[in-house]
Amino acid sequence: MCILPIIDTVGTGIRIMNLRKQSGLSVKELQNILGFATPNAIYKWQNGAAMPTLDNLIVLAAVFNVPIDDIIVTDNKLNISIGA
Repeated sequence: MCILPIIDTVGTGIRIMNLRKQSGLSVKELQNILGFATPNAIYKWQNGAAMPTLDNLIVLAAVFNVPIDDIIVTDNKLNISIGA
């Protein structure tokens, strides 16, 4: 039996919002840094409706000056059997 992490999208969104605010950035400023035409993706992340892509996570980590692990919230609830 192995316990695998599951990404908590709502928790991750809340963390992104908190890190953005702690960094003193508005959604518009983060939108410009990421080169997005609209802020929709950022709002989806913050609401837990979507997750940033890996390349966007790398940019967020650099902007917030934290490791990616400090952005993603996980929950260890998935138990699976590995092997025969």
